[in-house]
Amino acid sequence: MATGYLIIQTHTAHDALPVKGAQIWIMDGSERKVYHVTTDESGETQRIALETLDRSLSLDPDFSGTPFISYDVLAFADGFNSVHIVGIPILEGETALQPIEFVPMRQIQRTPSVTEIQIGAPAVTMTGSRDQAGPDPEDTEPQVLRQVVIPNPITVHLGSPNASASNVYVTFPDYVKNVASSEIYPTWPEASIRANIYAIITFALNRVFTEWYRSRGYSFDITNNTAYDQYFIYGRNIYESISRIVDEIFNEYVRRRGQNAPYFTSFCNGTTATCAGLSQWGTVTLANQGLSPIQILRSYYPKDVEIAETNIITGVLSSYPGAPLKVGSTGLDVQTIQTYLGRIRRNYPAIPPITDQTGVFGESTRSAVTKFQSIFNLTPDGMVGKATWNKLSYLYASVTRLAELDSEGTSLGIGTVPPSSVLRLGSSGQDVITLQYLLNVAAEFDSTIPAPAQDGNFGRETQQSVAAFQRASGLEPDGMVGPLTWQALYQTYLGADQVIPPSADTGYTEYVVRSGDTLWLLARRYNTTVDAIKRLNGLTSDNLSIGQVLRIPASGASGGAYSEYTVRSGDTLWLLAQRFGTTVDAIKRLNGLSSDILNIGQVLRIPTSSSAGGSYFEYTVRSGDTLWLLAQRFGTTVDAIKRLSGLSSDILNIGQVLRIPAG
Repeated sequence: MATGYLIIQTHTAHDALPVKGAQIWIMDGSERKVYHVTTDESGETQRIALETLDRSLSLDPDFSGTPFISYDVLAFADGFNSVHIVGIPILEGETALQPIEFVPMRQIQRTPSVTEIQIGAPAVTMTGSRDQAGPDPEDTEPQVLRQVVIPNPITVHLGSPNASASNVYVTFPDYVKNVASSEIYPTWPEASIRANIYAIITFALNRVFTEWYRSRGYSFDITNNTAYDQYFIYGRNIYESISRIVDEIFNEYVRRRGQNAPYFTSFCNGTTATCAGLSQWGTVTLANQGLSPIQILRSYYPKDVEIAETNIITGVLSSYPGAPLKVGSTGLDVQTIQTYLGRIRRNYPAIPPITDQTGVFGESTRSAVTKFQSIFNLTPDGMVGKATWNKLSYLYASVTRLAELDSEGTSLGIGTVPPSSVLRLGSSGQDVITLQYLLNVAAEFDSTIPAPAQDGNFGRETQQSVAAFQRASGLEPDGMVGPLTWQALYQTYLGADQVIPPSADTGYTEYVVRSGDTLWLLARRYNTTVDAIKRLNGLTSDNLSIGQVLRIPASGASGGAYSEYTVRSGDTLWLLAQRFGTTVDAIKRLNGLSSDILNIGQVLRIPTSSSAGGSYFEYTVRSGDTLWLLAQRFGTTVDAIKRLSGLSSDILNIGQVLRIPAG
């Protein structure tokens, strides 16, 4: 049996924060557990070897079966909603990189919801026709924009153009990696893969350059429907070999000699579907004959096509200097990347500190760059080339934006109680600014939500953002903000307040300092001492900075396992203690309560340590739940749930309340 590999990478807030300590279950097609692993401080698992089929099958266009073995992944992390990924294709000798973007649970959630992602076979195996309409390739002026621009992010519509579907916002390199991994096999010859990636890049840039959809009134750049555009599966894995090539050429595209516009590079698989453009399977044959990528492209497109480059990349903080930075480089560009790495290191502590003189690329800068590259799947050569520069810029923008939003929320006086106003298209004022701020927070953790400008005017951009948030929250997407939408926005805001989960392995919780925090307040909140916090963080003074990451001793607030409970009408501490098999004092101590008074909607931590005996919490069954999935999610067994809930069969009903063992 052949072997392929899988690495899981967990992040939140557009990669700004790794999720360490996430529990990852890897299962085969029969839902048998193959591996149980935990992510490290960079949010990554080790490389996992998995059985698969011989790679030669994926090189044979006449093979009618599935040339790989698929695996499923269940991912859980404290404080986040869970992710279930079905059908990750593992091919011989290839490493599949599976990113998992965790979304924080809302404050009122007692249990995590589950996002399911279906992957499956690539588009090259599909039998449906591809009718990729575009501008006339012979038209010498098919453009709308004056220059070829890399859209960063690119807006992808998850459906056909007229379908009521979500838009997602993806960095352009990640979009190309996703499409290439969704369209073809990573086992193909490199010249074939490069030719296909050039076609994918150019097709997308042609859509942007001609404003193919936006000029028709749509709010996106491209769709993921293969009948119209390219195959894109939101949340899927990518392949390490494809990722490496895309990082090298993502801003290079195909054009005709003497023209600026990206050529309309239509394509199809060339076997079950034929077209006037590139044949995906045909590129394999040509590569095996020794043709280069440009020679392959000229076999399908005009003979005068060439590879061009654009360095206009929207959303990148600073332009790439044009030549790689390496040991011995000096100047402002070096200082820039040292600044970026220093800030990113607060969230990714595995990156070593830089001790070189400012603006001088020495050995410590090289070490920091190399570790950064290894974390983010870049070639770990210790040099800052085009791909590393742009990834540094993107990450720096993400981590600083989180800190800015945190500070801004305090200055706006967001509080915990929503405004009572009803906002709609044309509204303006302070409540609109509050709305736009909350939408920006939501957008950091859900890429289907666009982040509107915070200008106090409720325009079309804000309306689209509101509708996207409503869809993500299960509300009617009418684009108006009434009590239900306000409530959902605040639940999201308060739920995302602390997005760095504790690590069971380190004995501490990481906390990002907010405006108004002091060591004394944090010590009281987490049931520890000022000295313990200072000692764990090597602090010599009591001064704190907004955005600073502190390690909080876990022996205080955690004190053992707990479940969260939202207080309802009629609840008292005594009743809760009886219900959950604990004591009033234990609940008060865990929550830092000084009185027995409870408020409806208040979220309590309920001790669930082994000393509590047969303690449990209640769970309401949702669509897609099975006893096996629930047992995996909550670290128990099917028999234990059935015994505690008095079940005689495995059948569940939506809305049914189960008792889940909490020990």
